[in-house]
Amino acid sequence: MNSYNPFLWIALFAFSSAIINAVGIMAVHNKQTWTESAKILFMCFASGVLIAVPLMYTLPKATTMNFNAGIAALVGFLFMHFSNYIIQSITKKDSLTFGLTAIEGIGIHSFVDGLIYTITFSTSALAGVLSGIGLVVHEFAEGVITYSVLIEANMPSKKAVRYALFVSSFTTPIGAFIAYPFIQKLSASTLGLALGFVSGVLIYVSASHLLPEARSSKKHQTKHSIWAFLVGIALAIAIVLLK
Repeated sequence: MNSYNPFLWIALFAFSSAIINAVGIMAVHNKQTWTESAKILFMCFASGVLIAVPLMYTLPKATTMNFNAGIAALVGFLFMHFSNYIIQSITKKDSLTFGLTAIEGIGIHSFVDGLIYTITFSTSALAGVLSGIGLVVHEFAEGVITYSVLIEANMPSKKAVRYALFVSSFTTPIGAFIAYPFIQKLSASTLGLALGFVSGVLIYVSASHLLPEARSSKKHQTKHSIWAFLVGIALAIAIVLLK
């Protein structure tokens, strides 16, 4: 792995996230009915990947780097939970909350995705790819929701597209590239804590965010949702076993 260049992988996944997010925005802008149905499948698949990855790989790897990584994972989970709770209390609009808040929080959420790419790929290629697959896939659903939130706020459709692209798509590569020079200076022990924190974030995004969001959209649920979830888990297991 001497030729492994984490920056190139970080850039690849960060820009892929931005592109998939933009596809979700444009898809719901042009074909809302189909996109709402597809969104559930993307969310369930991503949830399967993101629940399996930290439990099978990133958290165990983090604990080998720092014994206290489990505590960092708990902190990451609680950080996401209470941030979400505070925003919901302020906005009084649970249905509009995705990530840490409705609109501003989506930007923060996407920015954090960029940090996750930087931390995981700085740890190893496998950790980055495993986490990245779930994050990239869920960007489609995030793009759909970002645009929908802006439309629900009575913003004109063309303006909503521009704001959604700025808030949801562009912030991921920005977060990745801002974090990269700082993450590279961390010791292995500190990086283990960061990876543990990211594991807690991923578990929260899957178990407390994506799946509940998918279940709440009963109008657009499909009989294939559970299979999408299981396929996501199976893919993560296969990659770990075949590493």
